[in-house]
Amino acid sequence: MILVTGGAGYIGSHTLIELNDAGFDFIVLDNLSNSSQEAIKRVEKIINKKITFIKGDIRDKELLRKIFSENEIDSVIHFAGLKAVGESVEKPLIYYENNVCGTNTLLEVMKEFNVKKFVFSSSATVYGEPEKMPVTEDMQTGIGITNPYGKSKYMIEEILKDLFISDNSFKIAILRYFNPVGAHESGIIGEDPSGIPNNLMPFISQVAVGKLPKLRVFGGDYPTKDGTGVRDFIHVVDLAKAHVKAIEYLNNNDLNEPLIVNLGTGRGYSVLEMIESFEKASGVKIPYEIVDRRPGDIAEIYANPNKAKKLLGWEAKRGIKEMCESAWKWQSEHPKGYEKIENEK
Repeated sequence: MILVTGGAGYIGSHTLIELNDAGFDFIVLDNLSNSSQEAIKRVEKIINKKITFIKGDIRDKELLRKIFSENEIDSVIHFAGLKAVGESVEKPLIYYENNVCGTNTLLEVMKEFNVKKFVFSSSATVYGEPEKMPVTEDMQTGIGITNPYGKSKYMIEEILKDLFISDNSFKIAILRYFNPVGAHESGIIGEDPSGIPNNLMPFISQVAVGKLPKLRVFGGDYPTKDGTGVRDFIHVVDLAKAHVKAIEYLNNNDLNEPLIVNLGTGRGYSVLEMIESFEKASGVKIPYEIVDRRPGDIAEIYANPNKAKKLLGWEAKRGIKEMCESAWKWQSEHPKGYEKIENEK
């Protein structure tokens, strides 16, 4: 049995489908601070199975103890965390309390109940501004991270490394995501951020359905092919499948250190390329304006994903076309995300 924290969120909900398809049993813990229980109900429709869902917080130690004592949990996939870069700059204490202290509490209870397999949802932000491209896992982390969100991910990685040194019976996988986009092929679950989106694809999608008037492109003077920032975008279903591979790897291998892998396509796309691809997929013109760079944004970052392919037998299969088409299917059929359905009840 796998405990999936943050399982009602964007990446978590897609991962539940892949875990089910691979034959894993799981339960979900989520405080719904930036997610919707409607996502769980939609996943139940897709997999045709009832999901055990617990509304609660990873910082609630007594609740965690209750969950571990009442269920035969043997591993944890840990998605739960605050993730808005801009908000983290404004509210750093909340990010450190939720992300770092919350993870620490979760690990303490896992240790108490002798549950030693842990897959952590990390981020390419831990690399700061890398000295070369593409980014490999052995490159320096923790230097030049420009926001508390990224720093919280880095701190958790360091906690996990120290935990392994103290107790090498732990099996830990640290998955460094690049930029997840897209939606499940059914079009009934997808990314539904609260408020103004922080990430490019949901912003483009919401402009396309008329929810937002235009896209702001932060920076048109970077040293890239068209002056806009370049990122490695990865389809959320490919990303979800990597978590299944990580669990299988932990189940089948002894580790002499935490497994750390990049999850990306190995290819960078500029903001303008993403806009053009989305326009092709949707048939909708995306109005945009180029504005000043955001503090802390870097010109380009994309992954070398070879380690994930070698160790996990995983690679991204879906390209920019599928990313844009699936994002548009979700957004066009659910212009208000999960909100409308919940309000009708």
